[in-house]
Amino acid sequence: MERTDNMPLWVFLAFMSIETRKGALILTWCSFAFTLFCIPLSYYLNDWWWLGMMIPITLWYWLSLQWVDKHSTWN
Repeated sequence: MERTDNMPLWVFLAFMSIETRKGALILTWCSFAFTLFCIPLSYYLNDWWWLGMMIPITLWYWLSLQWVDKHSTWN
């Protein structure tokens, strides 16, 4: 992804090596799926660290995707 002048750094960092919207959607959905997988795994292992990390990462990808859809174009 090419960085434009009005693009925030947090959006660019989320998708800097992804060129298409389809790639960004795959990344976002895989992150969401892994977050859902972490719920029973965290309960079973009694270690909530992974779930606590995956929720903000998934939110970051989703918000970045929304920003690019609204303010920019994909290649």
